[in-house]
Amino acid sequence: MKTWLKWFSIVAFVSMLSACGYNEFQAKDEQVKAAWSEVVNQYQRRADLIPNLVNTVKGYASHERETLEAVTRARAAATSFQITPEVLNNPEAFQKFQQVQGELTSALSRLMAVSENYPQLKADTSFRDLQSQLEGTENRITVARQRYIKAVQEYNVLARSFPTNLTAMVFHYEVKPSFTVENERGISNAPTVNFGK
Repeated sequence: MKTWLKWFSIVAFVSMLSACGYNEFQAKDEQVKAAWSEVVNQYQRRADLIPNLVNTVKGYASHERETLEAVTRARAAATSFQITPEVLNNPEAFQKFQQVQGELTSALSRLMAVSENYPQLKADTSFRDLQSQLEGTENRITVARQRYIKAVQEYNVLARSFPTNLTAMVFHYEVKPSFTVENERGISNAPTVNFGK
């Protein structure tokens, strides 16, 4: 009889967890992590393009040292930022991640604006290939960020809605930070890299 009661209690507890959204939290949390991994992957792809871009520009516009150094510094800051799983649960760390990536976006925009003044650079095949790759990567970043924002929104709604908010409190499912509107505005003004043919 005691064994039967024990199994009944376990089944009842599992059913209660399921009804209160425990399994849904697991699924949503994994979606957020997957979306975040894609964001990080695309930012890394962009960072990987920058040394070649800077070297190509340097070959034609070496006296634009200040702009080139600003891009190099911004890239160094972005790539040295420790991206750990805790970033997703720490609004301050998430904001710092946004800040360093925003500074890199801004530095790249200035570099692309400077490049406009060098017709030979714009005609360089390597530069044109890099600008195309950078443009594609900026588009991928935008898509990855949108997917992340949607995944976080779904997770946060679950964490704040009744009765699943009770499950969130019991199991410490905190609301996750997302990209800010101000930061979205900045990313929507991605570096202009289409110089025409």
